[in-house]
Amino acid sequence: MSTAQSMIESRPPSVAHLFLNRVEATPHAEAYRFPAPVDEHAADGAPGAEQWRSLTWAQTAERVKAVAAGLMALGIEAEDRVAIASSTRVEWIIADLGNMCAGAATTTVYPSTNADETAFILANSASKALFAENAGQLAKAVAERAQLPALRTVVLFDDTAERPEAEGLEVLTLAELEERGAEYLAEHPDAVTKAVEALDKEQLATLIYTSGTTGRPKGVRLVHDCWSYEGVAQQESGLLRADDVQFMWLPLSHVFGKTLISGQIATGHVMAVDGRVDRIVHNLPVIRPTLMASAPRIFEKVYNGIAGKARAEGGAKYKIFLWAAKVARDYARTTQANQVATGRESAPFALSLQHTVADKLVYAKIRAAFGGRLRGSVSGSAALAPEIGFFFKGAGVPVLEGYGLTETSAGSTVNRAEDFRVGTVGLPLPGTEVRIAEDGEILLRGPGVMRGYHDLPEQTAEVLESDGWFHTGDIGELVEDGYLRITDRKKDVFKTSGGKYVAPSEVEGKFKAICPFVSNILVIGNGRNYCTALIGLDEAVLMPWASDHGLADRSYAEVVASPEAKELVDGYVRKVNAELQRWQTIKKFTLLPRDLDIEHGELTPSLKIKRPVVERTYADAVAEMYAGANEA
Repeated sequence: MSTAQSMIESRPPSVAHLFLNRVEATPHAEAYRFPAPVDEHAADGAPGAEQWRSLTWAQTAERVKAVAAGLMALGIEAEDRVAIASSTRVEWIIADLGNMCAGAATTTVYPSTNADETAFILANSASKALFAENAGQLAKAVAERAQLPALRTVVLFDDTAERPEAEGLEVLTLAELEERGAEYLAEHPDAVTKAVEALDKEQLATLIYTSGTTGRPKGVRLVHDCWSYEGVAQQESGLLRADDVQFMWLPLSHVFGKTLISGQIATGHVMAVDGRVDRIVHNLPVIRPTLMASAPRIFEKVYNGIAGKARAEGGAKYKIFLWAAKVARDYARTTQANQVATGRESAPFALSLQHTVADKLVYAKIRAAFGGRLRGSVSGSAALAPEIGFFFKGAGVPVLEGYGLTETSAGSTVNRAEDFRVGTVGLPLPGTEVRIAEDGEILLRGPGVMRGYHDLPEQTAEVLESDGWFHTGDIGELVEDGYLRITDRKKDVFKTSGGKYVAPSEVEGKFKAICPFVSNILVIGNGRNYCTALIGLDEAVLMPWASDHGLADRSYAEVVASPEAKELVDGYVRKVNAELQRWQTIKKFTLLPRDLDIEHGELTPSLKIKRPVVERTYADAVAEMYAGANEA
């Protein structure tokens, strides 16, 4: 038995156990960094100023135990649901750990979720308490109070001047909850320790509601053993290291962000926490992370931004960028192919020389923008276009694609920095099995797999076999050395009226790789005799181009409606069509008057496109693209 297998088989029953073990092992080591307001009365206390502060593991434990005891004082018992509706911040982690150490189960709620769906999640989970980030999140609970008979307490991360009254609902701050917890611990000093000792590995730890494309979301039941496994498996795989500094900005309400908390606790490395997306670029050179997790959209935006800036500078600088981008891809492809064939990364002398020159001119600046120490950035939740993956690999910013679902506690397979393969989602984590069904569907089995959908036995039976194999709904294949490659979502693959199958994500990925202006693209063609596309452009990249092409006085909507913008995008459509089979080619496209977003319900909080929603919203545009199709 390998050391990794031994560690996984002997894992503790819960992350609460892992956490207390971590505190005992490294009490004075730094655990978390987080931005906090500077005192306005201090010498450098300008209004709105911030500074990064730290918590050691011992300091974190003091707060976590106070929260756990505070929940006990409120009457929260084992497996009672306690929801968290907040953006990513250190208080989210403290609340979640407090829940687990009290024996409660966390219900996660995206802060962007509207009041109606928030009420559904709180009611369906029967949550008795809610950690609410601010007055806005509190207002949702108060507005839907009649639908939430189980909810008794709301705990605010940020205090509000007015605390609206609602019958039977107590509102207090996190600081006040911790004070109650401290009082409770004074009378019951071993209460938290006993609660953790009593945890069973099959006890419910978390309910995460899937952000489905249609209908109400389903609550995924993840037990304590799921998270304990994820933590130990990430540690034993080498994905996370004790000396890492990880930048956490992903939504912790999403399974991808939350699973990395388990790994961080198992490993004991530093995590810098700030969920403000508009601060990512500013934070990177300050935090100087060695590891960061992200969604593909971020890398696409970074690439588009770099390309757009080079284009705006024009002349020699743009030519140098285009040359360097090609060298990066060629170098990454060549070294990867040699790694697969011989076990050693290598490239011909001429290409290596070009890569060295390009590194000094271009790549070093890109790495510096990421903080200069990034050994890997884990990418998940959607597919990354291989061309973009090869670019960043060649530039020395390894994007380590991984794969998993809410139903598998996120982490199922992942690339490792020492041997990652662009175009794949890596190898299974230790303890996870992967199998490809006859129809190409990916099946997963392991300790991270959910125990079912909350109160939905029929839907559970549809995807979870009695022997533990979970049907992912994704199509893929196992390639060289057991690496997994995702082809498409099983439900998204469509057949044209001519009987040809099209995997839309393949076409969309190729387009994103060659068009630096694209933000989102949706390829359509199910039952039709040709493919079309709805395309949203990246405003930050498009508007500088517009200014340089006589469109400076126009709004974004006016620019995308212009003949110039359509001609620009048409050029890229023709380029991508040259790489596709005839039945895959995009015959017509529509530029959307605004980009897709979460607020209009077109993207999930993890930035996946809700295809049915987008097709309904732009049904007229789709119909127009197929007008007269029978004669086409």
